[in-house]
Amino acid sequence: MGLLAIFNRHLHRSLAAPREPLRGSLADHGLTGRTIRIPTRRSRHLAGWWLPGHGARGSVVIAHGWGTNRETMLPLARSLQAEGWHVLLFDMRNHGESDPDDYSSMPRFAEDIEASVDWIRAQPGIGEAPVALLGHSVGGAAALLAASRRDDIAAVVSLSTFAHPADMMRRWLRWKKLPFFPVGWYVLRYVERVIGHRFDSIAPIHTLPRAQCPVLLVHGRDDPVIPVADAERLHAHRGETPTTLSLLPGQHDLSEHLETHLPDLHGFLEQAVHLRRRHECEIGGRAMIENDPARHDDT
Repeated sequence: MGLLAIFNRHLHRSLAAPREPLRGSLADHGLTGRTIRIPTRRSRHLAGWWLPGHGARGSVVIAHGWGTNRETMLPLARSLQAEGWHVLLFDMRNHGESDPDDYSSMPRFAEDIEASVDWIRAQPGIGEAPVALLGHSVGGAAALLAASRRDDIAAVVSLSTFAHPADMMRRWLRWKKLPFFPVGWYVLRYVERVIGHRFDSIAPIHTLPRAQCPVLLVHGRDDPVIPVADAERLHAHRGETPTTLSLLPGQHDLSEHLETHLPDLHGFLEQAVHLRRRHECEIGGRAMIENDPARHDDT
């Protein structure tokens, strides 16, 4: 038991996300906005930037990937704000300037995304408008998980996302040159026990078909971290969820090639929000008709 406890502690440390410090403020980046604190689970708080837009299109919550921070997503945020979107960037727990916690995981990323959506929903004059999610890598998988259990998300843009966390863990084991039996099998079961979720229940190939909104999957053809086959597999498992797959040149971060794709990304969000508003109007119209006293026969 002593050796197993030592192995577990070493494994826990080796799987921890590195904390990357921010290098500048909003003013340093020439952006208009304000720094905020968002309450999340376990009495922790997230550090974030709120960038107000001027087109009343709605809000986009942006989720960074593993071991990075909100600053890495600023190019996308800048583009969205310029198009009139309100943008919320934030650091996950154990990342950037957010509070520490005992561990990070994709489900906890999803909890922090949902806390950010709840923060927007509580803002007067803003909370009623559509909210979309945009996430990179683990942040993209977490955005799909969050969208699978909420009905108030207008769209999801998922960048460089894996299809199944068990496959990601197997790739990590190969990189560490660890055999799957018995070490790898134990590692997967240990991680499931720590995070409190079976990998199958949170895998994007299972959460994507449960999302109640359009989804855009964007992936680099030469991604060495998450193979492009994961994106194709995700798209094949979309079920009834309206899903678009866009394959770009480039690798995992996509920053070099995403700029030329921005008009398509903006168009996707615009159309998704339009469909969301039309759907809400139809529901509201049906409710008014159902509640109209003139429709009921009193005789």
